[in-house]
Amino acid sequence: MEYKKSLQTILSGDPVRMKILHAVQALELTDGWIGAGFVRDAVWDHLHGYVQSPVSGDVDVVWFDSENCSPELDRVLEDRLKQQIPSLDWSVKNQARMHLRNGDHPYTSTGDALLYWPETATAVAVRLGPEGLDITAPYGLSDLFELRLRPTPVFEREKLNFFKQRVGTKRWVERYPKLQLNIST
Repeated sequence: MEYKKSLQTILSGDPVRMKILHAVQALELTDGWIGAGFVRDAVWDHLHGYVQSPVSGDVDVVWFDSENCSPELDRVLEDRLKQQIPSLDWSVKNQARMHLRNGDHPYTSTGDALLYWPETATAVAVRLGPEGLDITAPYGLSDLFELRLRPTPVFEREKLNFFKQRVGTKRWVERYPKLQLNIST
C-alpha cells in the first residue's frame, strides 16, 4: 500500500504526466492504461533525486478489446492523441492481438498481457479512474521502488538474451546507478 501511495503522489505531482493521463482517459478505451517507461522513469527519476524530467521515448498506451483488433484502429487512436499533445511519440497497442507478435498464448486482458512484458519494474500501468489514479502491476511495485531490475518469469527463461540486450540498449544501469541488476542464471 505504501508503494501505491508513493506512485500516486509522484505521478499526480507531475503536471505533464497528468495531462497525458487525461488525454488517454478522454479516449475511453476498453481496459486502457499507460505503462512501461511512463511509470518506470518517473519513479526511478524520483528515487535518484533527479529533477522532474520530461517524458522521453514513446508513451505506451495499452488497451484490450478482442472484438476490435485492427492495427489501423491503433493508428487512428495515436493520431487522436498526437492532435492533443503533438510533442509526444505515442504508441497505442491493443493487447488482444499482441500475443501474435510475441509468440505467446492469447492474452485475456491488459493486466494479463503485462505478465509477458520483459521487466517486472516495467510491467506497471496506470490510468485515471473515477476515484483517482488506478494502478495495475501483476508483479507488484516492490521491484520498481526498490530499484531492482530483473526479468519477468517468461524473460528469465526463454527470452533472457532479449532481456540482456534490452538492458544494454536502454542504458538503465548507467542512467540510474542505484539500480540492482538481478539476473539468475
